[in-house]
Amino acid sequence: MLILAVDTSGKQGSIALARGDAASFELIESVPVAGGTFSAQLIPAIAGLLARHGIPKEKLEGIAAASGPGSFTGLRIGLAAVKGLGETLGKPIAAVSVLEACADMQRAQVRKEVQKEDKGEGEILAVLDASRGDVFLGNFQAEGNRLQCLGETLMSMAEFVQYLREQNRPQMLCSPDESVVHALEQQGITVTKSERPGSREIARLGLRKIAVGEVVSPEALDANYIRRALI
Repeated sequence: MLILAVDTSGKQGSIALARGDAASFELIESVPVAGGTFSAQLIPAIAGLLARHGIPKEKLEGIAAASGPGSFTGLRIGLAAVKGLGETLGKPIAAVSVLEACADMQRAQVRKEVQKEDKGEGEILAVLDASRGDVFLGNFQAEGNRLQCLGETLMSMAEFVQYLREQNRPQMLCSPDESVVHALEQQGITVTKSERPGSREIARLGLRKIAVGEVVSPEALDANYIRRALI
């Protein structure tokens, strides 16, 4: 399956062209899109990426989009582009949580380091800086190549630290944000500093979702800004 992935959730964005299915993945090319230029550069960047590889947009078999949490304006622009392409081309769309992508990268890294297929399983907490002393938290259960979302929420850093101290079960904790890592380490909490996922990771997860039918219509595609709630 040939797929286009769009990530405009952060200060910087990217798009990717990839192919694969639920069990395989090949990145054809990933292209950065500078923050602050999404509205002007995203569509030309997509057109240029497809043109370089001689692929008409009609040949795309699916589209994946980072659905948040993240920048309000960035997500709005990226999802509008994906909605337009999905509706025009009639292709399946996969919405991918940035928190899910973080957790999946952590799972894959643990497996790579220990070189065991049964590692990287269990509960994974992915955390992003939500600014103003808050964090976005994604709680996932990893089993094989699948991640089950147990919940995504917004809470203060103080609430999150308390939540962690009340847990009595092993968990993997990761964040791509230095501010989050520093704040947790100051509280004596061990956290893995991970890379921030981009369009490559969105494409990988998007392929898996489309392969098993986890798709949304252009009308139903929406940004996941995450509101405050109890986990």
